[in-house]
Amino acid sequence: MKIGVVSDTHDDVGNVKKIVKIFKNEKIEKVIHLGDYIAPPIVMLFKDFSLTGIFGNNDGYKFYLIKMFEEIDGELLGDFARLDIKGLKIALYHGEFREISEALAKSGDYDIVFCGHFHKSEKTAFDRTLLLSPGSAHSYFKKDSSPTFGIFNTSDKSFEIISI
Repeated sequence: MKIGVVSDTHDDVGNVKKIVKIFKNEKIEKVIHLGDYIAPPIVMLFKDFSLTGIFGNNDGYKFYLIKMFEEIDGELLGDFARLDIKGLKIALYHGEFREISEALAKSGDYDIVFCGHFHKSEKTAFDRTLLLSPGSAHSYFKKDSSPTFGIFNTSDKSFEIISI
């Protein structure tokens, strides 16, 4: 199963539309969003997917975000989430504190820890656990690199970082 992974969209509608188009071309069914949507209507762009998300540190309209997720039958799971997908134990954390991201990965409780926040893509192994970040999908603060997102394959635990 291929899962689209995105973070820090920060209202960049243009980039989210590009990502959605790629997800459709790649036949992605499930999307994980790691927070910092900013304005809740951005969630509607993911209506054709099974969307699971968590809050980011810049998501102030939480009740409206919950409403948008409900409208598209998505799951908004709070500030942290544990998922079991195809036998993989997965943690979702926005990533404000690097120490927490690494502690989750080093705990041995998860196969995968997805995090965002730092606007930088990452693939790091801690023993048998992968710490993966799709980077940020918005272009507003990306002077030195292009916006990115990821596609995770559950069958081989590969994580492809894609630049927009």
